[in-house]
Amino acid sequence: MLPLTDRAVRASFVNCTKGETQRLAVPRDLADQPWPDLDFYGWRDPSARDRGYLVAPRDTGLVGVALRVAAHTGHLRRGMCSLCLTTHPGDGVSLMTARKSTRRDDSVGIYICGDLACPLHVRGKLTTGKRLKESLTTDEQLARMTSNLSAFLDRVTA
Repeated sequence: MLPLTDRAVRASFVNCTKGETQRLAVPRDLADQPWPDLDFYGWRDPSARDRGYLVAPRDTGLVGVALRVAAHTGHLRRGMCSLCLTTHPGDGVSLMTARKSTRRDDSVGIYICGDLACPLHVRGKLTTGKRLKESLTTDEQLARMTSNLSAFLDRVTA
């Protein structure tokens, strides 16, 4: 993924108003991100832990989606991310919902790594989750993750 700027990130959001995009907390350390290892960029809002954001390159350009993190029930369990298929204990996987871009009263959800760092999990750069042993190569796993993300983004923008 190519490095992102604050301006590009804010301009990419498809399910936010202009005011919401101006108020969202874009990380200040964009220049320090491991861009060659990222297929999409995701982060959680440090001042509002129930908010997350995801920006992905698509054929039409960057697509950004604001996410709401569902409250956890407090049960100790393992969850599996629907994008990268990494499992995490406890709240390491969260149900995140996104308002659809065309209808403000409709939303879609996905179970995703709570740190939104799926590309780093697949590449083995983070070891906070447990990766399943697979016969697929890392490139094939990344292609699957990208396809899963694309399907989710299609649902948000439909």
